[in-house]
Amino acid sequence: MIKAVDLVKYFDRRPAVRGVSFEARRGEVLGVLGPNGAGKTTTMRMLTGFLPPDSGAASVGDFDVVRQPVEARRLLGYLPENAPAYGDMTVEAFLRFAAEMRGFAGRERDGRVDAALERCLLGPVRRQPIETLSKGYRQRTCFAQAILHDPPVLIMDEPTEGLDPNQKQVVRDMIRQMGREKAILLSTHILEEVEAICTRAVIISAGRIVADGAPAELKRRSGDYHAVTLTIEGAAAAAARALHELAAVRRVETLAEADGRATLRVVPHDGKLILGEAMELARAKGWKVSDVQSSGGRLEDVFRALTTTADAGGAPGKEAA
Repeated sequence: MIKAVDLVKYFDRRPAVRGVSFEARRGEVLGVLGPNGAGKTTTMRMLTGFLPPDSGAASVGDFDVVRQPVEARRLLGYLPENAPAYGDMTVEAFLRFAAEMRGFAGRERDGRVDAALERCLLGPVRRQPIETLSKGYRQRTCFAQAILHDPPVLIMDEPTEGLDPNQKQVVRDMIRQMGREKAILLSTHILEEVEAICTRAVIISAGRIVADGAPAELKRRSGDYHAVTLTIEGAAAAAARALHELAAVRRVETLAEADGRATLRVVPHDGKLILGEAMELARAKGWKVSDVQSSGGRLEDVFRALTTTADAGGAPGKEAA
């Protein structure tokens, strides 16, 4: 439903996006993850037809966003970062206006407005001026205009930026629910967002894709994937030496040592599963283990490793404001 092929964009001769390619299918929530200035917003704007690429192609459905912009936009709902709205309009009036711009009138227009109000939980503020709303309600109002025409594709740029935890949860629930039937693309630099709602993520650094996979798959690339943390009674040094002798163990760290207890972190080679071996050794040595945990990996570690590596092609260009 969404396809990017070798997208390239320059600003003032500096590359902001350098050959980005990916696809998103119906039933998929694809997160575009990267630090500020990585090229996320520029990529989203090219996919929506707001910015023409310097080279490469983007399509929504079967329609090229440059050569067939009207057909592509009919399939598309777009929620930009800091989405604009007319503050003096009420929520209902703004959505009626947006529906009319989409070509709806009469009962069909009213029915679509009512459905969007219900889906985005805007009933309590439907007759309230937008300028008087909280940021969470304003964001949901702009979300509602993006889905008025029930598009099969949604593109959202930082959809929960600046919202409080309760407001974020409401928006995430809406995205998760719609993701069952639509192709959704959202950009974010919030790792928690990706783990909470995305079925897949691409990581962009310096205008290039450096990783692509489900969040669980990406976490396997973490340096502490399958690392074991255990708290034992007794001397840390002897326990650390014994654990380090296991063939699958890369290193052993002493995290804490007090009151006759030691907390050790055992990191395996290549993410191997070592929990069973570590516990078998503990039983053989007669260690009294009071706590044990196995790490599923941390997306933060993978993100940091991939996005702080110096890019051989030079610094990324500045994204459009």
